Amino acid sequence: MATHRTPTNGTALAALTVEITDRTGRAIQLLPAGHFAARDGRPASIAACKQWVCGPQQASTLVALAAQQANPMVIDYEHQTLNSQQNGQPAPAAGWFKNLEWRDGQGLFATDVDWTPAAAKAIADREYRYISPVFEFDPQSGAVQRLHMAALTNNPGLDGMQAVALSAFRFSTQEPQMNKLLQALLTALGLTEQTSEDQAVTALNAHLAKAKSDADQVTALTAEKANKDAQIAALTASAGTPDPAKYVPVAVVTGMQGQLAALTAQVVGREIDEIVGAALTAGQLLPAQETWARELGKSNLAALKNFVSTAPKIAALTGTQTGGQEPGAVASAASSTAGLSQTELAVCRQMGVDPTAYAKTKSAELAARQNGGA
Repeated sequence: MATHRTPTNGTALAALTVEITDRTGRAIQLLPAGHFAARDGRPASIAACKQWVCGPQQASTLVALAAQQANPMVIDYEHQTLNSQQNGQPAPAAGWFKNLEWRDGQGLFATDVDWTPAAAKAIADREYRYISPVFEFDPQSGAVQRLHMAALTNNPGLDGMQAVALSAFRFSTQEPQMNKLLQALLTALGLTEQTSEDQAVTALNAHLAKAKSDADQVTALTAEKANKDAQIAALTASAGTPDPAKYVPVAVVTGMQGQLAALTAQVVGREIDEIVGAALTAGQLLPAQETWARELGKSNLAALKNFVSTAPKIAALTGTQTGGQEPGAVASAASSTAGLSQTELAVCRQMGVDPTAYAKTKSAELAARQNGGA
């Protein structure tokens, strides 16, 4: 059995030798149960602990860690895997195993050892008799923490192997805590415990990239909001003090609207006077229609214009009221034309009928109708 303590972090690595009792089976014992120590006094000579410890609690951790590994653990010859970097010699495998099992009262076993033909023959011929597992342990308590590999050996006290074990493995006593942190990280990322470290790193990098993208987007949106807030504040401030060169007070606008309405009414009234006067003169309106025509013009000037433009001209209404006679002459003839309306007089003039004669005829007809009715 060989052991060595890592001087940089206080973690120790040990190689313990166990005799192979079943030279043909697939199960081999790697560690004994309970407390154990080397015959030369280790681990007390290299660590604070006096013995190594491997019980059900430690075994459950060892079994779980082995199950998480993607590749099986190697069994080589004389720990050549650890020595190959120094001596440059190849490190052929004697066998491979992955599954570990705890057997109460006996210890930790590898249950699926796959021996190479050469190793199986060497064991059968008793050329090799011992298994030397390489494991990590806590220097303070002696608790076995992790199993790394094993070797066929006949020299459990090989000093050179100890130095090689030190240079090949730099384990930290904080690894159990780091495993807990890794498990917490996997849970936070939604990954299973079977996720490899590379897969976990890839997922973490993707998560960090997304977080950075989200943060950049939030920063951009915050800046945009601040810019809009500044614009709103500027517009609000300018709204409180309008520029007199650009805006007219409401009172001024109202006054101008009143003046415009008055001027418009005057213009419209003048235009109505002109239209109605011309229509009366031209015989397109009767005097009785004057009031109606003026009201129509006030409400709808276009309708008045349209009416006048389409109204026929009555020739009888275009002459003078005195028929070209002097007002005195008209007065002297009034008695002879009593009972005739202005329209009847105009018709008489238009048709060349003597108004006096027409008046007499009209009076006679009225008298006859009255007598006939009596």
